[in-house]
Amino acid sequence: MTTVLLTGFEPFGGDAVNPSGEAVHLAAAQWSGPEVLVTAVLPVTFDGAATALDELLDEHEPDVVIAVGLAGGRSGITVERVALNLVDARIPDNDGAQPIDEPSLSDAPAAVFSSLPVKAIVQDAVAAGIPASLSTTAGTFVCNHVFFRAAVWAEDSGRRAGFVHVPWGTGQAPADEPELAVSDIARALLIAIRTTLDSESDVQAVGGSLH
Repeated sequence: MTTVLLTGFEPFGGDAVNPSGEAVHLAAAQWSGPEVLVTAVLPVTFDGAATALDELLDEHEPDVVIAVGLAGGRSGITVERVALNLVDARIPDNDGAQPIDEPSLSDAPAAVFSSLPVKAIVQDAVAAGIPASLSTTAGTFVCNHVFFRAAVWAEDSGRRAGFVHVPWGTGQAPADEPELAVSDIARALLIAIRTTLDSESDVQAVGGSLH
């Protein structure tokens, strides 16, 4: 049976909520596919998230991994393209750790591409009325740390893995920051899962940026 692992994150940085974790729970409640969907909310700590991810991968051996995190300030769903082997924490994680200029994994490449059909996911989300775009970087905090480790695991095991950043949920954003209904975020995650499962390769479409 095909298994999909979908992960979100707990709140961090003093925030009371994290829409990635909320949307993952909602997506799980709405899942109706024949495939097995495993969901989890990871801690926003470098060591804890890595350990939790490794345990989930070992236990469930998923065919697809889609990790999800909050990118406050972004106006829509952003599907990440490249995972960097770099940890450079602008703020401490929830354990108080703030590593600077360290690798996510030693003896690993400098970067790994997502193995999800990133452009197809963006196209399908937009077609469903959800604002979405392609992003080249997932930052250098815990989101990218999880993305990189999952991407390396997928490359080594012949599976697929990637990362989706989401905006604030409606009513959660600080003043003047964009937001999106958590129900739409969850809908986008379900689209990402289905598009990945139904696509053997990505579409050829413009998705790059000038800067």
